[in-house]
Amino acid sequence: MQTVDALRKNYLASQSDLFIFSDGAKCFESEQKVKQVRSFLKGIDGFKSVQIIESPTNKGLANSIISGVSQVVTQFGKVIVLEDDLVTTPNFLSYMNHALDFYENNKKIISVCGYGLKIKKPQSYNSDVYLYGRSSSWGWGTWEDQWATVDWEVKDWLVFKKDKKKISDFKKNGSDMYNLLKSVMEGKGNSWAIRFCYSQFKQQKYSVIPFYSLVENIGFTKEGTNTKFKFSRFKIDLDNGEKKIFILDDYLVENEEIRKMCYKYNNLIIRVYSRVRYMFEF
Repeated sequence: MQTVDALRKNYLASQSDLFIFSDGAKCFESEQKVKQVRSFLKGIDGFKSVQIIESPTNKGLANSIISGVSQVVTQFGKVIVLEDDLVTTPNFLSYMNHALDFYENNKKIISVCGYGLKIKKPQSYNSDVYLYGRSSSWGWGTWEDQWATVDWEVKDWLVFKKDKKKISDFKKNGSDMYNLLKSVMEGKGNSWAIRFCYSQFKQQKYSVIPFYSLVENIGFTKEGTNTKFKFSRFKIDLDNGEKKIFILDDYLVENEEIRKMCYKYNNLIIRVYSRVRYMFEF
């Protein structure tokens, strides 16, 4: 599994406790595949410790993430999360641990992300990271107190969906955000990430994002990486993996120039254009 192989090559792998949450099979036909995956998991080494938590039933991604993160973050006070279609650079754990320690007491920051959009660093901008009002689920971390603030039920949905001003503000970090949340609340989707982002929006909190991504989503980009696809809005500037100490800023604030560049990745025109290009290149 590429995710495990890459993580094992991290500089801090041998100092890290690894928790693996294995979901149960969706149906009878997938039971054998789940058994094969669990057999592979039992052979994982190279970490300080490896603990495998096997679910007898199929929880689904959202419930697995929420329950798994809750378990680990309660035990350790902070957590780093990866799904099984992500490949990390050798310094991913170095960056995540550094940033989680550095920003732990900054209550305006809800998460640290390892995936970074292809954003041009403004002149005279010294930090290796920036703030953005939308978290990424592609390799991220948070703290126990921040995780506890998330309203997974979105209790104010009936009020929010009638408030055009708040909906407009919510969409400033991506024109797709409201529809993603609406899909979940109407039972058509089950994303944990958009509910996390909605709580982030309500609390006016930020995520720490690197200019050079330390994570690659091979579920989306492996075809593009092999040059089968010429265009992808998910293309990144991947970190070379050498840096172990990162330049972080005590007084980091949101940069409007960067925010506008981030928004372009998720506005309607770019999403439609990306989808059309994908269809024709497929």
